Amino acid sequence: MIMSDSTITRRDFNTGATAAAAIVGTAGRALAQSAAPLDLAILNGRVMDPETGFDQVANVGVKDGRIVSITTEELSGARTIDASGHVVAPGFIDTHFHWPRAIGNKIALRDGRTTVMDLEMGTLGTLVNDWYAAREGSNQTNYGCATSHEFARAFVLDGITTTDTPEALNHRGSDKTGWSSTRPSLEQGNAILKVIDEGLAAGAIGMGSTLGYMRDGVSAREVFEVQRTAGNYGRPSAFHFRYTPGTDTQESNGIQEMLANAAALGAPAIACHFNNPGYNLVHELLTRMRERGMNVWGELYPYVAGSTALNAVFLEPEVWVQQLGYKYEDTIQDALTGEFYTQETRAEMIKKEPARLVQVYKMPPEAVTDWLKMPGVAIASDTMPIAGDGFAWDTPYEDLPNSHPRGAGSFARALRMGRENGIPLMQSLAQTSWNSARPLSELGLKSMQERGRMQEGMVADITIFNPETVKDNATYEKGTLPSEGIPYVIVNGTVVVDDSEVLKDVNPGQPIRFEPQESLLQPVDVAAWTQTYYDVPQDFGGGVPGSQPVYDKRVIRCCD
Repeated sequence: MIMSDSTITRRDFNTGATAAAAIVGTAGRALAQSAAPLDLAILNGRVMDPETGFDQVANVGVKDGRIVSITTEELSGARTIDASGHVVAPGFIDTHFHWPRAIGNKIALRDGRTTVMDLEMGTLGTLVNDWYAAREGSNQTNYGCATSHEFARAFVLDGITTTDTPEALNHRGSDKTGWSSTRPSLEQGNAILKVIDEGLAAGAIGMGSTLGYMRDGVSAREVFEVQRTAGNYGRPSAFHFRYTPGTDTQESNGIQEMLANAAALGAPAIACHFNNPGYNLVHELLTRMRERGMNVWGELYPYVAGSTALNAVFLEPEVWVQQLGYKYEDTIQDALTGEFYTQETRAEMIKKEPARLVQVYKMPPEAVTDWLKMPGVAIASDTMPIAGDGFAWDTPYEDLPNSHPRGAGSFARALRMGRENGIPLMQSLAQTSWNSARPLSELGLKSMQERGRMQEGMVADITIFNPETVKDNATYEKGTLPSEGIPYVIVNGTVVVDDSEVLKDVNPGQPIRFEPQESLLQPVDVAAWTQTYYDVPQDFGGGVPGSQPVYDKRVIRCCD
């Protein structure tokens, strides 16, 4: 859609209404430029904004980290980029990124991502401040995290403390299984909530839960309470569903658990990687709830295979083979060697390296195109840390150990497949930026209210790509090869990818977080719950007037 330079159209995705939104006038832009010369001028590019539908060849002026001008008039700056034949788009936003390290950020930048956040797993609630402090002034991308349900359980039930995701994942290979299989007592359950709450009070974006790995240990009550804890702050709960991966019915039931809680609590929620059986119903559920004013959304990565640890509970023979009907020989592939497992070789490897990284093939290729046609869905990579994770920033991409290609190629792949399958480019851009920025904006997260948009006044997170040549190069055999056709990536007004090269020691990334605040923790309390939810007549309980109600106190134990 080509819009005039005087007005653009803003679309309200909750109500479907439209309204005119004026952009800065020519005289005002010229005055601003003469008073403060531009830091960067991006010339002759196709400027596209998914929020408003603005789509026009124009020049973009950047000053002090912000977009100050979008105009057809001439611009000049201290640095000029000729974007002829390229799209000038909002910087891509990845809400599902488990590799928050320098080399991980470098690979993400080559895929056009300016903001990476770990909202599915995050970090231990007691360490949220430390997590952000460790990246201040030294991160190439913008960064953010959730307070972790899994890590809170590991802390309370196993005594495991962590400082970052790559090391933290190692606890899955330990002999401590409380985090995954133990039903906590009421006291332990409240301790778990306290750890989660500490992270929220410190400013974590939301609560992240890998429930599918803890399906035996986590009760329905516990899921409700962790969502309530996040909802107290108006923040989202992001879930790897209870039955993911599973049958289409199981997958749908898993999200219904999360969405029922969200509806009862009036709380936001994120459906993590719902690119599994049952995805059509999941998409409908999310769409219908948004139509009713709920801030719920989903994300996916455009690949037929997932990636996980070899000892994941859902890869056990009684689930993967007997219940779901898969064969190890053509579905479970070692990420490092490329060899497929048998039931016997899997058991042998688990004895040596329980959490070894594998790729899990579970969807037909045609499903990927279906996902990319879904409006309102966000692209997110579910990037996994590579084995060892001790590699220097300047290690050649091809020398890194193999990992799932989604870490290096998800966003370029979405654009390439959109091009090849006739999907409107504006829809693809919405999936890479606006569809994550919009719901996070609605939370009141200021840093996201200023990103995911190509508009004057917004933070200058910008990705410049060639719509005809952009493509992913990462494969299942070599998953760390960088994408191409994305020559420039700008973070907070600073060029970080310059002519397809990530610049070393250029670290303009900013934290994506809420301001710290006082705790809003509400521990589970049996007496208070009973008083609230038992409205009983005086003769309840054996017909004796004035007797106390008879109930099973386990009804609100975390272990039921």
